[in-house]
Amino acid sequence: MARKRIRIDLEDADGAKYNLSLEGNVTREKMLKIFELMDLMNIEEPEESAQPDSVGAKIWNIVDKHYPMGKFTSSIILEKYEDEYEEPIKLSVISTYLSRFTLKGRVARERKGKEWNYQVLKLAQRERSTT
Repeated sequence: MARKRIRIDLEDADGAKYNLSLEGNVTREKMLKIFELMDLMNIEEPEESAQPDSVGAKIWNIVDKHYPMGKFTSSIILEKYEDEYEEPIKLSVISTYLSRFTLKGRVARERKGKEWNYQVLKLAQRERSTT
C-alpha cells in the first residue's frame, strides 16, 4: 500500500506559522487529534467572505449555515443551493465538492443505502469525545 503524506500549514491570529507533516498510516482518529490540537492552540479557519464567490464556497456556506450539527445528503444540499442562489447546479457537482470536503477533513461521510450521509467533522469530533 502506498504511504500517505499530508502537509498542513497554519497561521494563527498573531501571525505565528505552524507546519505539520504526517506520513504513513494516516487514520481518521489521527486527523481528529490534529483538529483537537488546533482547538487547543486556538487556531481557526479563516472567515469566509460575506458573499461566497466560488461554487465550492457556496456549497460550504450552505453546509455550514444549515447543517452545523445534523446529517445531510447531496440531494438536500442541491435543493438548498438552488433555493438560496437561484441558479441551477448538477447533483454530480455537489457530490464532487462534498467528496473533496471529506478528503480535506471538513466532513465525515457514511453510506446509507444508495446515498452518502455527511456530517460536519468538527461536531462529530465533539460528540465522539463526550462519549
